[in-house]
Amino acid sequence: MTATIANNPLLQNEGLPKFDRIRSEHVEPAIRELLARLNADLDALERDVQPTWEGTVARLSSITEPLGLAWGAVNHLMSVLNSPELRQAHSAVEGDVVETFMRIGQSVPLYRALKALREGPEWKKLDAAQHRVVDASIRDAELSGVGLEGEARERFQDLERELAELSTRFTNNVIDANKAWSMTLAKPEEVEGLPPSALAMAAQMAKQGLPEGAPEPTPEKGPWRITLDAPSYVPFLEHSRRPDLREKLYRAFVTRASSGDLDNGPLIERILFLRREKSRLLGYSSFAEVSLAAKMAPGVQAVEKLLGELRDAARSRARAENTELTEYARRKTGNASLELKLWDVPFWAERLREERYAYTDEELRPYFALPRVLDGLFDTAKRLFGVTVRAANGEVPVWDPSVQFFRVADESGKDIAAFYLDPYSRPATKRGGAWMNGALDRKRKPDGNLQLPVAYLVCNATPPVGNKPALLTFQEVETLFHEFGHGLQHMLTRVDYPEAAGINNVEWDAVELPSQFMENWCFHEETLSRLARHVDTGEPLPKPLQDKIRAGRIYRAASMSLRQVYFATLDLELHHRYQPAGDGQSGFLEVQKRVMRDNTVLPPLPEDRFLCAFTHIFAGGYAAGYYSYKWAEVLSADAFSAFEEAGLSDAQALSRTGRRFRDTVLALGGSRHPLEVFQEFRGRAPSTQPLLKQTGLLETQELESTAPMM
Repeated sequence: MTATIANNPLLQNEGLPKFDRIRSEHVEPAIRELLARLNADLDALERDVQPTWEGTVARLSSITEPLGLAWGAVNHLMSVLNSPELRQAHSAVEGDVVETFMRIGQSVPLYRALKALREGPEWKKLDAAQHRVVDASIRDAELSGVGLEGEARERFQDLERELAELSTRFTNNVIDANKAWSMTLAKPEEVEGLPPSALAMAAQMAKQGLPEGAPEPTPEKGPWRITLDAPSYVPFLEHSRRPDLREKLYRAFVTRASSGDLDNGPLIERILFLRREKSRLLGYSSFAEVSLAAKMAPGVQAVEKLLGELRDAARSRARAENTELTEYARRKTGNASLELKLWDVPFWAERLREERYAYTDEELRPYFALPRVLDGLFDTAKRLFGVTVRAANGEVPVWDPSVQFFRVADESGKDIAAFYLDPYSRPATKRGGAWMNGALDRKRKPDGNLQLPVAYLVCNATPPVGNKPALLTFQEVETLFHEFGHGLQHMLTRVDYPEAAGINNVEWDAVELPSQFMENWCFHEETLSRLARHVDTGEPLPKPLQDKIRAGRIYRAASMSLRQVYFATLDLELHHRYQPAGDGQSGFLEVQKRVMRDNTVLPPLPEDRFLCAFTHIFAGGYAAGYYSYKWAEVLSADAFSAFEEAGLSDAQALSRTGRRFRDTVLALGGSRHPLEVFQEFRGRAPSTQPLLKQTGLLETQELESTAPMM
C-alpha cells in the first residue's frame, strides 16, 4: 500500500484533479489515508480548539480540504465516468466518509468554540461574511443534534442512521420497480406516431435480454421496448396513437414501487414518523420547521402564502386549458362526447402545440450547432457582466476527449476563474440530467495568494454525428444556459472564504436564481439571433420561428404551474400538519386525496401512488422544500424584469443592470442572506407578479396590484 500511497494522484493537496492518472484502485487507499489524517487532526482540534476565526473555521477548513478535494473528484467521476470497479471502490469507503463528516457536524468542542467566538471580543472585528459562516455553522450543528445529551443524543443518532437506510431502500425500490416493468411491442401499428428518435431508443432498449442469435432489433422493424424511464415514457405518452397502450404505461408509472417487496408505502409512513420525532428532539413542532430553519423563506406561513397566490392565479386558467384541449381533441376525433383521460392529455397537448406553433425540435436543431451556441452564450456573458471566456483545451487533464476547458477573464484581461464543459450524453458511463459542481472554490490562501474558482458544467446533449458539430434541441440550449448560470455564481464570486464563496452557504430555495435567470436570455431577440444560425448556410433563425418559440413558452403554463403547486403543497402538508402513526398504514394517501381536490384539474386515479416514487422528498434534498422550485422561479423572473424595465434593446442599460446583478447576486454568494442580496440588486423585496406575467397568468395592467411575497 505504501507504493500506492506514494504515487496516488488523489493525495495531492492543491490544484485540479489529475484525471489522466486517477484509477479506481487509487480510491480506497487514498480515502482511507485521508480519513486517518483527518480524524487525527480532528482529535487535535477538539483537544485545543480556540474560540477565534483562525482557531475554528480556518483551522477546520484547512484540515478538511484534502479529503474534500479527493472525495469531490471521486464523486465527479462516479457521475461522468462510472464503472463497476469505481462503484465498488466508492461503496467501500462511502460509509466512513459520511461518519467522519457527521462527526464534524456533531462536534461539541467545536460547537462550543463557535458559540464562544460569537459572544467574544473578536466577533466585532469579523466582517459580515464571517458572521454568516459562523452563524450557519452553529445552526447546522444544532440541526445535526449537537445540543442533545444522553438518551436524546443516542436516539437522534439512531434516527439519523435509520433515516439514511430508509432513504437508500426507497431509492433502490424505485430503481428496481423501474427495471421490473417494460412493454415490448412487435407490430408497427403499436408504435404508430412515435418519432424516429423514440423508435431508435425503443429498439436499442429491446436489445437487452434478447436470446443469443435472435434478430437484431431495428428502429424500422422493431421489436420496440418501452420502459418507465423518462426518456422512454414521456415521448410514448406524447406521440403514441394507441390510447390503450398509453393507459397501460401511465397506470404502471403512477403505481411504481407501491406493491409487493418493492412497496414504498410503509417506508413513507416510517420516514414521516421518524422525521417528526427528530424534529421534536430538536425543539421544533414539525419537520417543515426544521427544513425552513436553513432556507430563505422565513417560515411555513410565507411558503403557503406564495403557493396560495400561485394557485389562485393558475387554477382557473388550468381549467380553461383543459377545456380547450378537450374541445380540440373532440374536433380532431369527431367524437363530440370525448372526455380526456390522464394518459390522453400529453398526447393531445403535443398535437395542439405542433399545430399552434408549427415547429418541431427536429426542425430547430440545424440552427443550434454547439460551437455557435457557445459563442452566443459567452457573448451574452460579456455584454451583461463584462467577462471574457476563452478556450484553454489541453491545459489541464480531462476525463473524456469530448470535455472542453475554458478560462474566464475580467475587463482588464486578468483570469478570475475557469470551468470544464462536458456537453454530451454517454449512457454507458455518465448519469443523465445536467448539473454544475465546484472543482475548486475561491479562497484566500495563508500566503495571501488567491485560489481561483473552477466549475464542472455537465450536460447530456445529443453528441455530434459524422462530420457535423453537435446539433442541439432548444431545450438543450436552455439547459446549457441554466447550468452556465450556476457556474457564473460559482466563478464570479468575490468572497474569499470557501465556506461562503459562490453557491456555498446559499439557501436551498435561492440557489436556482442565477440559473433560471439565465434561461430568459434564450428567448431574448438579440441573443437568439446571435446564437441561432443554420449550420450549413449561416442564415439566422427566421423571425416567425423565433416568435413561435417565444409564444410557446407560455403554452399550458397554468397547468404546469398548478402541477408544481400540487407537489409542493402535498410535500408541506405531509411534513407540517400530518400526524403519521409510523405503523405501516398508508394514512398519507388520505392527505394526497385532500390536497388533490384544490390543486388538480383532472383528479388522479384512485390507485395513484406517485408518492411511492417521489424520490425528491423521500430520498433527496427536497423534504419540506419542494416549494423551492417555485420560490426561486419567482426570484429569477423578478430579477429578469429589472432588465426588461431597463430596456432589452438598450445595450448600455443592459450592461449597467448586468454589472449590478454581477456585483450582488453573482459576487456576494453565500456571504449575506439572499433576501438582502436580492433587495440590494432589485431595490425592493421580491414579488410574484413578474413570474405571473412571464408565464401569461397575469395581464400587464395588473402588474402592480399585489404586495411583495416577503
